Amino acid sequence: MPDISATDASRRFADLLDAVEHRGERFVIRRHGRVIARLEPARAASGAELKAYLARHRADPAWAGELAELRGLLEVEDRS
Repeated sequence: MPDISATDASRRFADLLDAVEHRGERFVIRRHGRVIARLEPARAASGAELKAYLARHRADPAWAGELAELRGLLEVEDRS
């Protein structure tokens, strides 16, 4: 997986997207020598995969109550 600087990635973004989309290439993007991102083809997912994931990870019954309580604490901001 080739490394590319954030500056080069910004200058060549359309070309990088073409390489990812059409040739399946992957890139590591670095800023000041540190890895900040990876650019690679998106993995195709299906509703069946999501459904199976949710079946394996059941929701905590207490969560719904906690969520309702937190929503009750929110104040609507007037942004006009």
